[in-house]
Amino acid sequence: MTENFSLLATLDRLFAGPRSSSLSIDGFLRGLESRSYAFIVAALALPNCIPTGIPLLSTITGVPMLLVVFQEYMGRPAPILPRFVGARTLPRGRLQDFLVRARPHIERVERAIHPRFEWWVNGLPRRLLHVAWFLLIVLIALPVPFDNLLPAWAILFFCLALIEGDGLMAMLGWLFTLFTTTWTIFLTIVGPYVVLRVIRSLF
Repeated sequence: MTENFSLLATLDRLFAGPRSSSLSIDGFLRGLESRSYAFIVAALALPNCIPTGIPLLSTITGVPMLLVVFQEYMGRPAPILPRFVGARTLPRGRLQDFLVRARPHIERVERAIHPRFEWWVNGLPRRLLHVAWFLLIVLIALPVPFDNLLPAWAILFFCLALIEGDGLMAMLGWLFTLFTTTWTIFLTIVGPYVVLRVIRSLF
């Protein structure tokens, strides 16, 4: 089931309180409830959505994604981060100031990404989405050259679908999963041939 409240309303609730009090990363993730997993995975997938050329970036971000998703499949209500990460805090006053500045942008995002076509994110389609999501994360964690951009976008769209209950984002995720599958098969077939041609040209 997807939550029936907006992400902005959730942030309002989490950041509310005395400005002098603090909110830990662990507390923030617990407050996001079932959205916390998709939120972390989206943050880790985002750098791979831009062709940066950084070596092994997909593996560096993909392995933590796997660890996070494993915790979800184990039934944890929210991911458990290493103590030195989860215990970090920020003053609620700074978070409230950030939310004031970010509110117009978040509202625009929520107008574009919002609950619709919810059949795609509930029941059996949701379970199938989770399977595809996991397999894409496995793929992006592997050090396969030229094969991280498309799965990163598929993962990001699936995350948005899970965060906001948006079936349209799920459809886009499935479309990019199809692109990923086609491209990966192409690399698997053509890649060894190209490598052999390069080796033969060198010798």
